[in-house]
Amino acid sequence: MSAAAGFDLAPDAAVDDGRRCWSRPELLAQSEALADRFRARGTRVVATLMDNSAAWVVADLAAAQAGVVHVPLPLFFSADQITHALAAAGVDSLLAPAIAASRWPKAPAEALVCADQQLVLVGLPVAPVPLPAQTAKITFTSGTTGAPKGVCLSAAGLRQVSAGLVAALAPLQVRRHLCALPFAVLLENVAGLMAPLAAGATCIAPPLAELGLSGSSGFDAARFQAAVERFEPNSIILLPQMLRAWAGHLQQTGARVPASLRLVAVGGAAVGARLIQAARAVGIPAYEGYGLSEGGSVQTLNLPSADYPGSAGRPLPHARVRLAGDGEIQIAGSLFVGYLGASEAPPRWWPTGDLGSFDAEGFLHVSGRKTNVLITAFGRNVSPEWVETALRAEPVVAQAVVLGETQPALSAVLWPVRPEVPDAALQAAVDAANVTLPDYARIHRWTRAEATFSAESGLATTNGRPRRGAVLRLHAEALGLAETSTT
Repeated sequence: MSAAAGFDLAPDAAVDDGRRCWSRPELLAQSEALADRFRARGTRVVATLMDNSAAWVVADLAAAQAGVVHVPLPLFFSADQITHALAAAGVDSLLAPAIAASRWPKAPAEALVCADQQLVLVGLPVAPVPLPAQTAKITFTSGTTGAPKGVCLSAAGLRQVSAGLVAALAPLQVRRHLCALPFAVLLENVAGLMAPLAAGATCIAPPLAELGLSGSSGFDAARFQAAVERFEPNSIILLPQMLRAWAGHLQQTGARVPASLRLVAVGGAAVGARLIQAARAVGIPAYEGYGLSEGGSVQTLNLPSADYPGSAGRPLPHARVRLAGDGEIQIAGSLFVGYLGASEAPPRWWPTGDLGSFDAEGFLHVSGRKTNVLITAFGRNVSPEWVETALRAEPVVAQAVVLGETQPALSAVLWPVRPEVPDAALQAAVDAANVTLPDYARIHRWTRAEATFSAESGLATTNGRPRRGAVLRLHAEALGLAETSTT
């Protein structure tokens, strides 16, 4: 495939969906047929709502071949978030299995078979929206509020990131990569699909449930271990909580990773030296990286040849990284072309919102967020104010503070409207709020506040903003949290 199409496939590239292996010629034939469907419909922007599969790869290739903007949607998005993303991006076609496509029963649709998978191509009656020039893909963040932000990426920028990864990983000779994150997540799309295929590797892409992953944060480490033993990959990309669960499973069972495994890249949220070392102690070759969607996913990565556990690694060949005067990390070199709905183009150096430092050896150390955004152990970005608003919408909840930085799930400290409100009523309120939220933003544990959130109690500022550190210190034991789990 030509570079102009935005997606490079080396001659030996292949996709193994767990049932059969699709060669480069087979993938290209399938994608050209689907691209013809897009052209015939006059598709401008297509969204996919699909599990990992060879069909997902074909859809991504077909969009590039047809010059269509691709909007990958995570299956863990809520119905409201999907609706928002479709409208915000001006999506006129949706490709999905029949069960997902049934959400739009009145829309015109046509059935098709793509890489042995039965799919439906749905026509959506949305008005076109202006997109930044050169937009080829739109990735939606998990959403710091209920409305995820659309990051518009160019084919050239994505190729640049892919090429940088290919160059950096060449000494490892990765021939088999196990795709353990959703393709709709940019990190796996670029680092786990585009880069391995450009290097001539086989991407192993069975349905995620077969790897033990469910929703945005459900993970069965025993099932994952069985899949790793079955597929014998050379590389995997994981989120921190997945690594933690897998390492714990190996420690408890005495099972070992296959000798084929050379690299387990970990990103999406802070990892830390202790988890890296615990994983390596049970044989997992874990290496932390750092990046963000606005830079096309990964910017820095530790590697066997350049490793400092606890750091985010050194910048990769495609990335430029520097620090502002206040310590904020800024990146350049493979930037996005703009946000959906924003008229201004990104600056030459993008401010990440993260604080960090470089050591004498050039390794980047990320110290935290400038803004009050929680990043869970599964890499989901969540504004606590968003979830707190949902909790306070329940009649029995007067005040709420949400915690969960680096934790696998969110927790809440609740102050009821009346002292006599029973725990059962508060639990019902949490359950009701959770129904309105996507799974990664739901509350899994809660406790009653020891005092009202006020300046007098020391749990809030004079203007009523919660002092989250103080709230955490007072309630950490009740919630089972470490005091460093939030800012």
